[in-house]
Amino acid sequence: MSERIWLQSYPPGVPSDIDPGEYPSLVALMEESFSKFADRTAYSFMGRDVSYAETDQLSGRFAAYLQSLGLARGDRIAVMMPNVPQYPVAVAAILRAGYVLVNINPLYTPRELEHQLKDSGAKAIVIIENFAATLVHCIQATPVRHVVLCAMGDQLGMLKGALVNYVVRKVKKLVPPFSLPGAVRFNDAVARGARAQFTKPQIGPEDLAALQYTGGTTGVSKGAMLTHRNVIANALQSEAWNQLAMDRVPQGVQPVSVCALPLYHIFAFTVGMILTMRTGGKLVLIPNPRDLPAVLKELSKHQIHSFPAVNTLFNGLANHPDFNTVDWSHLKVSIGGGMAVQSAVAKLWLEKTGCPICEGYGLSETSPSASCNSPTNKEFTGTIGLPLPSTFFKLLDDDGHEVVPGQPGEIAIKGPQVMAGYWQRPDETAKVMTADGYFKTGDIGTMDEHGFFRIIDRKKDMILVSGFNVYPNEIEDVVAQLDGVLEVACVGMPDDKTGEAVKLVLVRKNPELSEEAVRAYCRANLTGYKQPRVIEFRTELPKTPVGKILRRQLRDQAA
Repeated sequence: MSERIWLQSYPPGVPSDIDPGEYPSLVALMEESFSKFADRTAYSFMGRDVSYAETDQLSGRFAAYLQSLGLARGDRIAVMMPNVPQYPVAVAAILRAGYVLVNINPLYTPRELEHQLKDSGAKAIVIIENFAATLVHCIQATPVRHVVLCAMGDQLGMLKGALVNYVVRKVKKLVPPFSLPGAVRFNDAVARGARAQFTKPQIGPEDLAALQYTGGTTGVSKGAMLTHRNVIANALQSEAWNQLAMDRVPQGVQPVSVCALPLYHIFAFTVGMILTMRTGGKLVLIPNPRDLPAVLKELSKHQIHSFPAVNTLFNGLANHPDFNTVDWSHLKVSIGGGMAVQSAVAKLWLEKTGCPICEGYGLSETSPSASCNSPTNKEFTGTIGLPLPSTFFKLLDDDGHEVVPGQPGEIAIKGPQVMAGYWQRPDETAKVMTADGYFKTGDIGTMDEHGFFRIIDRKKDMILVSGFNVYPNEIEDVVAQLDGVLEVACVGMPDDKTGEAVKLVLVRKNPELSEEAVRAYCRANLTGYKQPRVIEFRTELPKTPVGKILRRQLRDQAA
């Protein structure tokens, strides 16, 4: 599909290509914004505004502190936090010091955390105290030697910070007891960094910026290797795509974007944090998007121009009684990603805000954005839109040949945002990369005569819960270790709220094994979105003649 027939459908003014070489590294992009927008607010959090200049200073000091630990260039540093101001500071510091960021879901169980820390070889972790108890359970088994502890109120000033920390620790009891001898508090680390020597490393576009973990067909979570060039390219592609809509922000008004999706998720990381930094915008950090009244209360304090979110969040907000306490009249672009946007949700959002949800598509492996609908569309298309500038799509059959136009095939993507491969897994990389540099997504799609793509099925058995990938192999592997389980199969089932939910079908070895026992075991070993919504016990599972469990049959029954 080398002729890119979708370019004819591009909105006027959108370039067919971007220049991924505009910056030699993400550090260069960040430092340009730190100086160009020094006086502007970079982040807003719980009523406190952090300027670009302050982010520059804090991250510079924290970078010097990290170097003082004697870490080698290219060492991996994990970050395990919700959306708090220390997150962007830590990211900037890690990259400025020449290290590689490992984004970690703070809700992981000790088992999941241990795998990611071991697999990435992380030598240090920046973690919020609320989840430190999880780390205590597995740190001995990992290469982590340095722990920096953050608290909710670290960046809120002396009085307010102390009050917020008191409420979080003592009133809401959100910090389980933990003991991490030798851990250094974030503010102390910054203070030490102010006295330490900083050596600016040479960083190039092909250097590794982040390991973004994603499940795999094998069920083991793998790190997608995202280079500086990958993330820069994707931020510039998204900027070029949204420009028409964002140009409608009045001259002299700072663009404001909402970051309600967690920053450890690649969508929020690139389209929230990096893109906003590039454009000199203000990012409103929402620490807990599930607390809808708190989200709406925070949003009511701002004029919002850009809102990237997943279907479940758009739906929850639009149906909330406090929705109209927010002034939505300034909203210029609503980007739906992470999971399919439902037409009913898109219709309601447009009715209530006057701003259509433009649905996009991407994966951790593509940094993430690969295609999107135009932000100027007024009607919901039900497609994943057009490939972004500098991006090539083709549809492949099972033998890797391009299908004839109009036929469904596996979506394969090529572009400057496509990962360098999976961390230390050349075998897995070889499975998904073609000889001519396309990444095979595992999603089956079609393309119409105007170049719009539509997803019709998933080749893999992956389940998509509120924008998060759940891999049945991982769930089955974990549940199979529970005493009393003879066989287990995991499939996705449709769910009005989350798009899909997890269903477990079990054959018991021990008839005493109860549903509650299975649920308690899952709670201890799987993070929230991976836990089963439905558990069904059967006497046997459907299998092929060779004995392979027929997940598709179970999935069709669940649907």
